[in-house]
Amino acid sequence: MSEHVHTEKCNTLLGDLSDYIDGNLQAEICAQIEEHMKTCDNCRVVVNTLRKTVELYEHCNDNVELSGDVKERLFAKLDLKDYLPSPNITDANK
Repeated sequence: MSEHVHTEKCNTLLGDLSDYIDGNLQAEICAQIEEHMKTCDNCRVVVNTLRKTVELYEHCNDNVELSGDVKERLFAKLDLKDYLPSPNITDANK
């Protein structure tokens, strides 16, 4: 198996990934991304993983609340700790 070489095309793909998944890109750009993914296994895995993550999120029950500990661990794993509310902010101050 050959080692993946991250290219400028990969950078472009990753930059447009959210819009691609959401269907907000021009058809020509989508076609370029799809053509790139035919030969780039790593980008194809990233796109498919994000697509599945979005799909799972959209099908979650909106009434489900994560406990503080679970939410902290999830955000830490996703490297999103900066998006957690400050621990000294109470619900009354939000």
